[in-house]
Amino acid sequence: MRYNNYLMTLATALILTQAPLTAQQKAEPHRPQLHFSPKKGWMNDPNGMVFINGQYHLFFQHNPDATVWGPMHWGHAISTDLVHWKEQAIALYPDSLGTIFSGSAVIDVNNTAGFGKNAMVAVYTNHSHEGEKAGSDKFQNQSIAYSLDEGKTWTKYKGNPVLKNPGIRDFRDPKVSWYAPGKKWIMTLATLDHITFYSSPDLKNWKEESRFGRTLGAHGGVWECPDLISFNDKGKPIWVLIVNLNPGGPNGGSATQYFTGSFNGHTFTPDDTTTKWLDYGPDEYAGITWSNTGNRKLFLGWMSNWQYANVVPTKNWRSAMTLPRELTVKKINGRYFVASTLVKEVDAVLRPVRNASDIRVTGRYEVVPASAAANGLFRLDLRGIPAADFSMALTNTKGEEVVVGFDKATNQFYIDRTRSGNTGFEKGFAKRHVAPRIAANAGMNLTLIGDAASLELFADDGLTVMTSIFFPSEPLSGITIKAPGNLQIKQLKYGVLVTKPQNR
Repeated sequence: MRYNNYLMTLATALILTQAPLTAQQKAEPHRPQLHFSPKKGWMNDPNGMVFINGQYHLFFQHNPDATVWGPMHWGHAISTDLVHWKEQAIALYPDSLGTIFSGSAVIDVNNTAGFGKNAMVAVYTNHSHEGEKAGSDKFQNQSIAYSLDEGKTWTKYKGNPVLKNPGIRDFRDPKVSWYAPGKKWIMTLATLDHITFYSSPDLKNWKEESRFGRTLGAHGGVWECPDLISFNDKGKPIWVLIVNLNPGGPNGGSATQYFTGSFNGHTFTPDDTTTKWLDYGPDEYAGITWSNTGNRKLFLGWMSNWQYANVVPTKNWRSAMTLPRELTVKKINGRYFVASTLVKEVDAVLRPVRNASDIRVTGRYEVVPASAAANGLFRLDLRGIPAADFSMALTNTKGEEVVVGFDKATNQFYIDRTRSGNTGFEKGFAKRHVAPRIAANAGMNLTLIGDAASLELFADDGLTVMTSIFFPSEPLSGITIKAPGNLQIKQLKYGVLVTKPQNR
C-alpha cells in the first residue's frame, strides 16, 4: 500500500484519538455528543422547525415528566450552526383541546394572519385523549399559536381549532408552507392512509384542495408527518412529497418514504409511483424539513423506531435526533431520486487524523485500533471503492461490533448490529438491515458518522442512507476494513469530531 499526504504521523494521530471519557459520558454512556437529545424525559418527532435571524429552531414532541411516551408538549431547542443545540423552556403545553401533537412553524412575513409582521406561527394537532376514550373519531384537530419574540413565548389563537376533524380517526401532523404563485398557504396533512392538501389565505380559514396516495406507496401502517418541498432542476420545478410510515418500512417498523412529481397549488401528481425511501436504516423516522431556509432544504429525523423506542436502555432521557441533512434531487436513468448529505456545518468540528490514498486491502486493514478513540465520535470517508464485497467492523475491546458493508451479489449495503452489545430489550432489535444501491456508476463513495450509540451511513453521495442505533458496553472505537480479495480504495479520510456536549 502507499500513503500520501499524512496530516500527522500515526503515533500522533492515536494520541489525539485517545480522548478520555468525560464525567457525563461515563454517567450516560449512550448519550450522543453531536446529535441533539433532551436534558431529561422523552422525545420523539421533530416539530415546527423554522429558521429566523441566524437561529435554527427545533421544536419536538416531548414528555418532560417521564422517559416513555406520554402527554405531549412541544419542547424547544435553538442552534446557530446546526451542530450545537441549547434547550429552551417548553413552548407549548397541553390545554382544554388536548395534548400537543406534531406540526410545523412558519414565519408570516406578510402578516396574513394579523398577528404581526414576521410572527412565528405554529400549526399543530390537538389530540383529545378524552375524546378518543369516548369513542369519537374527531379527537384530532388542527390549531395554531403565535410568537412575537422568536419562540420565547407563545399565545394560542382564541379561535382554535382552525381546522376541525370531519370524522377521520388519524387526522394530524400539519406541515404548512407558502405557495407564492397562488398567494396562499398550503397545509399537507396526514389523514389515515393518505395525504389531504388544504389551502388558506390567513392560516385561520382552511379549505380542502385534493387528496393523494390511497393506492400509491407503502401502506404497511398509518401515514404520518408529511412534508411538501420543491427543487429546481435546470429550470424545471421538481416537487417532493415526504410521507412517514409506521409500521411498514423497508426494514420493518418506522421509516420515511417519498414521492417525486409536480404540484400546481391544488394537486400533487407523481412522476414515478415506485416506493422510495429517504433512509433505509431502522432508526430514522418522522423526518421533515426546516422552513424559511431559502433554497437549502434541511432535513432532520427522529433517531429511533416505534418497535422499541419506549424500551431502549437509557435512564434519564430517551431518543435523539439524526444529524441535520441537506436534500437535493438527482436524476438517474430518467428517474428522480432524493439524495441526503450531511450538512456542511459539521465540518467545523471535524479534526482530521488520517488522509491516505491508494490503499489496498488484502484480507483486512485496520483504520484505527479499538483502544484508540475512547468516545466513538468519528467520521470516516472512503472514495473510489469498487462495487465489490467488503465490510467495515466497528469494534470495542469487549468484542462487541457493528458491521457495515456491501454485498455485490444483491447490490445492497447493510448494517449488522446483531453483536452490538445490549440487544435483549426487544426481540427484533438484533438484526442485519439492508438497503439497495441506487447509483449506477462503477466507483462508490461512503461516509460514516459515529456518535456514542449511533451510526449514519451516507453512500454514493447520499443516494442511499442508513441510520442505526445500538447500545454497546463501551464505545465502538475501532474500525477495520475487510475484503475477501484485493480491494483498492482511492482515498481514505478519518477524523474525530470535537464538540461540547449538547445542552451543556
